[in-house]
Amino acid sequence: MENTVFIATEEPMRARATLQPGQPGTKALLKTYGDRLICVRYRYDSTQRKRYKTVELIVDEADWTPPVTAPTPDTLVYLRVVWGEAEVARRIKAAGGQWQRRYKLWALPYGQAEQMDLLDRLTDLPVQS
Repeated sequence: MENTVFIATEEPMRARATLQPGQPGTKALLKTYGDRLICVRYRYDSTQRKRYKTVELIVDEADWTPPVTAPTPDTLVYLRVVWGEAEVARRIKAAGGQWQRRYKLWALPYGQAEQMDLLDRLTDLPVQS
């Protein structure tokens, strides 16, 4: 083996396995870290010829509000039009909007709703039980 050359085919410290809490190989760490344990990874270092077991933990928690981003122009949005607003409904239909009878809402691409100045009518779909 004196002339044997090993060529590493993996980058150093490659993670080959990621285990979720409760899977085999995580039980002792789950006892130690509890709900703070996110996952356990087995990393392999081809240069050092070692296997490492690493953990991902929650170390801090704080409230956070995700930034509000506008939908893309072609994203379908839903508009509320109340009874008696026939002219608004006609404008939406003429722009290609479709009546969603199940939800009693109009569906229209966001870009068109913005162009028609109807963003104040945007609504989420109701939760169906």
